[in-house]
Amino acid sequence: MVYNRRNFLKTTAISSLAIPLVSCANLNKDDGLVDEQHLIDICNKPQLTIDTFKQPIIIESIELVNLGETYFIRTRSKDGIEGISVTNKQVDILYPIVLKSIIPFFIGKNALHLETLLDELYVYDSNYKMQGLALWCCVAWVEGSIIDLLGKSEGKHISDLFGVKLRNKVPIYVASGNRGTTPEEEIEILQQKIAETGAKAVKFKVGGRMSRNKDSIPNRSESLIELSRKVLGNEITIQADANGSYDVNKAIEIGKRLEGIGAYLFEEPCRFDNFEETKQVADALSIPISGGEQESSEYRFRKMISENVVQIVQPDLHYYGGFIRATRVAKMADSLGKPITVHISNRNAGYAEMVNFSSYTPNIGLFQELKTGMEATSDLFDPPIQVKEGFLNVPTAPGLGMGHAEYALKKAKTITI
Repeated sequence: MVYNRRNFLKTTAISSLAIPLVSCANLNKDDGLVDEQHLIDICNKPQLTIDTFKQPIIIESIELVNLGETYFIRTRSKDGIEGISVTNKQVDILYPIVLKSIIPFFIGKNALHLETLLDELYVYDSNYKMQGLALWCCVAWVEGSIIDLLGKSEGKHISDLFGVKLRNKVPIYVASGNRGTTPEEEIEILQQKIAETGAKAVKFKVGGRMSRNKDSIPNRSESLIELSRKVLGNEITIQADANGSYDVNKAIEIGKRLEGIGAYLFEEPCRFDNFEETKQVADALSIPISGGEQESSEYRFRKMISENVVQIVQPDLHYYGGFIRATRVAKMADSLGKPITVHISNRNAGYAEMVNFSSYTPNIGLFQELKTGMEATSDLFDPPIQVKEGFLNVPTAPGLGMGHAEYALKKAKTITI
C-alpha cells in the first residue's frame, strides 16, 4: 500500500467486533508538548482486572526449565495450578539474575498483587541498580508466567485480565533481517515470504546497523528502496528499519527516499538513545518515525511520547519488562493517538506474545511482525497459532493460551545454579 501524508490512512477491521487497527493518518508532528502529569496518571492506574477473584493465589514455587532449545518459566500456586511463559535467547547469559534476584522475591506472595509487586521488586535487593534490558527481561519472563497462572485460575484469557478481547486475529508483515543481500536478492526473499504467508506488508533493513552512515553494501539502501516499490507494487505496504545507522542529515536523505515510494514508517533512523537527533529527523519528514525497542525506562518512554520523538511506539515485551509495563506505554501512546507496534525479541514464542498483546490493545498498529520459531512452539497453544492469509489467530485457552504446555513440560529439565 502506498501512503502519503495527506491521505495516510487505511484502517482495517480484523475481528468480528470490527475493531480497527490504528494508522498514522491523524498524527500531527507539530503538536505542542503534552502535560506529562496526564501520562503519569495513566501509568499509575491499575492495568489488570482482578475484581472477580475471590481468594488469594499464593505462589508456592517458580522454576526455570529447559525443553530442547526452548526455556520456560513455570510458576505453581499452592492450589497446584501452573503458569507458564517462554523466555528469549538472552536467558543463556541472564539466568543467574532470574534465579537469584527475581524468583526468590515472588515466593509466598499473592499473585493478585502482581502490579504492586513489580514496583517492590524493582527496589528489592537493590535490583534498580541493574536497570536495563538485563533486569527487565528476567522480570518479563516471571511476570508472564504469573499472568498465565492468574488466567488459568479463573479460566480467563489474558485479554480478559486486561479488559476485553478486541480482536481474534492480527495482520502481520514479513521481514528477512538481512543486510548482506543485494537489493535483488532481498526483494526475491520478501516475495517468497509474501507468497508463503499472504502478508500485505514487508520490512527491510537499510544502513549498516549503528554504522555512522556506512551502508552494509555500498548504495544498497538507496537501490533497495527504489526497487521495492517497483517490484512489489502498490498493494504491499513497505517499511524500513535503520537500526540507528544514520546521523540527522543522512537519515533525512533516506527518509525522503522512503517518502517518495509512499512507505508506511521509518524505524530507528538514528541511535536509539539519541532522542534529540531522532526528533530532528521526525520534524523534517512526513513519514512516521518509529522506535522504542531498546527502551527500558518508563520516564524515557513518557518523554518519547509527550515530545513526539516518534509517531509509532515500539516497546519490546521482554526488554521492557512484560505485559503490564508495555500496556502502560500503549495507553500513554493511545492518549495522544499514537499506534503501538510490538517489537519481538523472543524468537521461540514472541509471535504468540504479540498476538495476545494485540488482542486487547485498542491502538495496535496496522501490521505486526511475524518472527520465525513458530514451528517450535505453535502446537503448545490452543488452538495452535497459524498464519493464514496474512493473519495470525489469537489463542483462546486461559492465560497466555498455552493449553498444551503443562503436558509437554513434564519432560523438562530444571535449571539451577
